[in-house]
Amino acid sequence: MNLYDCKILLVDDEKALRDMVSGFLRRAGFHKVTVAANCLEAEELFALKEPHLVLLDVMLPDGDGFSLLKKLRQMSEVPVIFLSARDEDASRLRGLGLGADDYITKPFLPEELILRVTAVLKRVYRVKSMQETEILTLGRCTVDLGSGVVRWTGDKENSAAEEIALTAKEYAILQKLAQERGRIVTIDALCDAVWQEENFGYENTLVVHIRRLREKIEEDPSHPKYLLTVRGLGYRLV
Repeated sequence: MNLYDCKILLVDDEKALRDMVSGFLRRAGFHKVTVAANCLEAEELFALKEPHLVLLDVMLPDGDGFSLLKKLRQMSEVPVIFLSARDEDASRLRGLGLGADDYITKPFLPEELILRVTAVLKRVYRVKSMQETEILTLGRCTVDLGSGVVRWTGDKENSAAEEIALTAKEYAILQKLAQERGRIVTIDALCDAVWQEENFGYENTLVVHIRRLREKIEEDPSHPKYLLTVRGLGYRLV
């Protein structure tokens, strides 16, 4: 299983925080995020979605995270990370004592959240991120997502280079497509992955980057076999 295939359940009663945290996770590559606003909803979604990780607030409108964790532990040993405004040592120790895998105090930096989520998932499931594991094979072309280098078996037509480096934008586009390999990635989703919040009006620029990326990974960029356009929707890597 790839790191970004892991399903995450986020439980918090504040909609603004749910939207913010789920946005952090999706921009980092975790697209299988489900949200719940209370204990009852969390229990139902936990049974339905069978998440690989739960991000759990302590204070909830129909109970508390500590009690919910006890119920979840009766069904599964799924890893749990508490997200709490409480910073008292007693609360943190109580959460960890009940079997939580980590405890993050609000407010927190997006980078800290992603690092802790990644660390727990890697430790529990021994998964690796795409950059650590993924070598894309596209016919005679291979792409090392660890180094951002394209390599060809034999000479690529009209190119004497044995190794071709991807630019940062090309890398971000290809990484997003590889995470969703075989599925359609919309233009908006690609722009969000590359330019994030400041993605408005970049559709034409995206087309230029796609064309240049095809020149590096396709034998015949004018008739692509791997990076395909899905008219009116976006792109798909096959």
